[in-house]
Amino acid sequence: MQQPTREELLAWDRWHVWHGFTQMAEYEPLVLVEAQGCRVRDLDGRWYLDGVASLWCNVHGHRHPRLDAAIRAQLDRVAHVTNLGVSNVPSILLARRLAQLAPAGLEHVFFSDSGATAVEVALKMAFQYWRQRPNPKPEKTRFLALAEAYHGDTIGSVSVGGVELFHAIFRPLLFECFRAPAPDTYRTPPGVPTEQLAAYYLQQVENILQQHHQEIAAMIVEPLVQCAAGILVHPPGFLRGVRELTRQYDVLLIADEVAVGFGRTGRMFACQQEDVQPDFLCLAKGLTGGYLPMAATLTTTEIWNAFLGRYEENRTFFHGHTYGGNPLAAAVALANLELFEQERLLESLPPKIDRLRQHLERIGRLEHVGHVRQCGMIAGIELVQDRATKTAYPRAERRAWRVCLQARTEGVLLRPLGDVVVIFPPLAISLEELDFLCQVIERSIAAICEEG
Repeated sequence: MQQPTREELLAWDRWHVWHGFTQMAEYEPLVLVEAQGCRVRDLDGRWYLDGVASLWCNVHGHRHPRLDAAIRAQLDRVAHVTNLGVSNVPSILLARRLAQLAPAGLEHVFFSDSGATAVEVALKMAFQYWRQRPNPKPEKTRFLALAEAYHGDTIGSVSVGGVELFHAIFRPLLFECFRAPAPDTYRTPPGVPTEQLAAYYLQQVENILQQHHQEIAAMIVEPLVQCAAGILVHPPGFLRGVRELTRQYDVLLIADEVAVGFGRTGRMFACQQEDVQPDFLCLAKGLTGGYLPMAATLTTTEIWNAFLGRYEENRTFFHGHTYGGNPLAAAVALANLELFEQERLLESLPPKIDRLRQHLERIGRLEHVGHVRQCGMIAGIELVQDRATKTAYPRAERRAWRVCLQARTEGVLLRPLGDVVVIFPPLAISLEELDFLCQVIERSIAAICEEG
């Protein structure tokens, strides 16, 4: 087959490929053809530092020899078999390892293929659990979520999501859920001092639970950081308080760690930062080190037991995915988790987290930076028209997007969230690369936001 020209690839990309979260009328192709370490190369031979970890999933860098080898070795055995009543060795070993690493009590692992499906699984399990447990409570049919939440793009995960820009158009398709305010530490409620923010937002959660706990099956949260909301970092103690409240009111807790899991906050799982044991833990993205699609929903033995019985009782969880437990993905996920230990990745993070904090302190003094927020190796820089009033730029100006385009000219690949410039690099990034990333961001913000 004759290789297409550069121009053909760009034209076909514009016409045939419908890109997610992308306005195709304005799309300008950037076609990546090679990657190594924390850098990616485009068709024209230009290299970029991957500042978004290929959408928040790359952990150890691209083309890590151990991860490449794990996939090649598994290819010599079997690439795919169903896990609907059949198993394979890598998925068994992976389930065992996840249960060992996760917060205590999460012993049972259901595999799927994306973060949204991991959440969908947890929602359906929680719903069915209340009907099948020894003391059924079938009236528990609803969910509690946070405003500005993002949990994926399937109908169930969108229903518990709260990003109006993404979700409002689909409202007629969605089920209704209860909604507590997002614990925003920047645009805070009037009269509430910083040290009381956690207590204030927890009170809003408790108000809903007090009134409606009899009908609420579960509460779902992104622990510590609501990423797609613009990197909203929750006040310390909020997550722990949510866990205490859900236990008090007999409501299950779903922890969506699709984005914040696997070292992003400085611990393997964000829940561990506040010693929280959820009833469900949803994982994806970094699970395979950014190599292959795979997700996992972990849950407790109490919930597992509610689904056990004779065939004719129909207590089975009637849900499954063709590629759930895929051996190739499981093999590279196992290698990914081994690298955490062998390369002592978590132990390497504190100096990087501190270096990022230092850069953010300096960037935060720029005239049009309203707020910087950081949790581990996740950071958001919110651009505003006026710092004093926290007035946002007009949406049509697309300031953060223009900052990201400017950064490309200096060899840095970024993707914003509204007017928030997101920093979310591979965890393997070096201090020197981190310095370069932040310096380019600083120069790009100055260039775009000082235009007037």
